[in-house]
Amino acid sequence: MLGALPVIAGFCSRLRIRELVDAACPVRDVAQLTHGQVIEVLVANRLTSPAPLVHVQDWARAWAVGEAFGTDAELLNDDRIGRALDAIAPHLDQLAGSVGLAAIEAFGIEVTRLHWDMTSISLHGDYPQPEPGYATPRFGHPKDRRPDLKQVQAGIAVAADGAIPVFHRAYDGAAGEVGQVIGAMQGLQKLAGPHRMLMIGDSKLISYANLAAMDRAGVSFIAPASKQYVSAAALAGQKLADATRVDYVAARDERKSADRRGLWHVHEDDAMTLAGPRKKDPILTLRRIFVHSSARAQAAATARAKKLDRARDDLARLERGLGSRHYPTEQAVADRLAAIGRDRRVSPYLTAQAGTDPDTGKPTLVWHFDQSAIDADAATDGWYALLTNLPPEAADAEQVLRHYKGQEAVERRYQAFKGPLAVTQLYLKNNRRIHALITVICLALLIFCLIERQARQALTARGQTKVNGLYAGRPAIPTGRLILDALAGIRLIPGTGQSPPTIPQPTDLQLHLLDLLDIDPRDLR
Repeated sequence: MLGALPVIAGFCSRLRIRELVDAACPVRDVAQLTHGQVIEVLVANRLTSPAPLVHVQDWARAWAVGEAFGTDAELLNDDRIGRALDAIAPHLDQLAGSVGLAAIEAFGIEVTRLHWDMTSISLHGDYPQPEPGYATPRFGHPKDRRPDLKQVQAGIAVAADGAIPVFHRAYDGAAGEVGQVIGAMQGLQKLAGPHRMLMIGDSKLISYANLAAMDRAGVSFIAPASKQYVSAAALAGQKLADATRVDYVAARDERKSADRRGLWHVHEDDAMTLAGPRKKDPILTLRRIFVHSSARAQAAATARAKKLDRARDDLARLERGLGSRHYPTEQAVADRLAAIGRDRRVSPYLTAQAGTDPDTGKPTLVWHFDQSAIDADAATDGWYALLTNLPPEAADAEQVLRHYKGQEAVERRYQAFKGPLAVTQLYLKNNRRIHALITVICLALLIFCLIERQARQALTARGQTKVNGLYAGRPAIPTGRLILDALAGIRLIPGTGQSPPTIPQPTDLQLHLLDLLDIDPRDLR
């Protein structure tokens, strides 16, 4: 199998991955492989056939790794791979920054607007003695809802230009997202250079310390405010009649008819001030832009109706069971009421009183939902607030919303991170190698996204947006996954004696994709 290996090798060369790794982690002259060669092969493995590391050697034997990367498959045993991960582990921040800069220079990526977010990666194993200085597996709040597993976390910053993940870092499993923003910002500033950078994130971006640090550093920001900073009462006080309609179509609505698409409105009120924890802390003045999404409002109303219905069913069953062996006492009923309020998340609406009938000694129950509390909650449906330090002349309220909506690019990249690259749950010998493998995966993600960007740019230059036959024989906008899948069938006949290796004729689709990516599959190492 040759597949997309020539494409991956070409992009690795443009990013100088082997060169940068070998400069940071040199090997002895007698070594048969450099660490850079091993890391390149691991990146290729993630992109073509992600599997547990113990199977990399089998994969390399079946694929043309030797021809594409000049690396002997027999040398890629699990011990050699582990030693390469151990070697790069002390240099990960340096490598991430160097490769990110190489990507910016080689592909002309604009990095003045960057979207930041974090995700969790669950781990199998206890890791009772983690090595200091590397991401430590801990129990936390996993995104995959596996609280029984320890986790580490990864953060990536995606450039608005092509949604390219130009920066990444790994963190402890219990690290708070709010506390990682300043370090990420400083790393991103090095990539952005002298240009003023706009950093966009979720609500974890917002804290006085983070915003003050960004303001001092000359960094612009946009992020949604939690109810700690903009109260539910402030959201409930917004009127749709006072807001301005925005001509914006969400990606999920692009194929829907106009009458089924979500509507967006924005309203900017007076400037908001934010005080620090100490009296001497300067007061921050921020723009506050209220956003209303009809789709979000409908989703909130539907979710509330469902949880109220489920709570009613639970309460009806509780009423029918009063005095039974399950609820024999007033305390048992009170405990069940507390559980219903917590599990169904209806505590703010539920007014209930458990008692005891003086004649029978059986427990009693009186309950109702507070309609005024429901109405107050419904008044906030669809509303949220964006905070920013961008001046109005740099971006009006509508443009601030458009900038923020680009945040879905990070979510799409995490889908690739945990989907085509098969990063869901990991098991490695120690946390040092886990930390290093996250960098390998992020390098693979970077190439995955650069392949997509280059194909789309080449199509745009030709006045096109789709590739014929790319998806189930139909035209489709190229994505990293579709491109790699389409190239997977390319094969190579190994050379024998003085006969060089040959490639049987690729399909027209494969030739078209290779042309878009400016890759000649015969140009082997």
